[in-house]
Amino acid sequence: MHDYAVGWGTLSLINAGLAQAKGRSGLNWWFVSLFLGPIATFLIVVWDRLPAKDPH
Repeated sequence: MHDYAVGWGTLSLINAGLAQAKGRSGLNWWFVSLFLGPIATFLIVVWDRLPAKDPH
């Protein structure tokens, strides 16, 4: 059980990094990943990158 929890937690951190790389909130996706795990990874990977915000 312990190994499963460590793997799930590691995946949630990886998902947060992937989300930030695509312009999404790492904190929000970390939280979502705690519940959805590999499904969240799939969603992050298949969704397009958010467009860059205009600084003006």
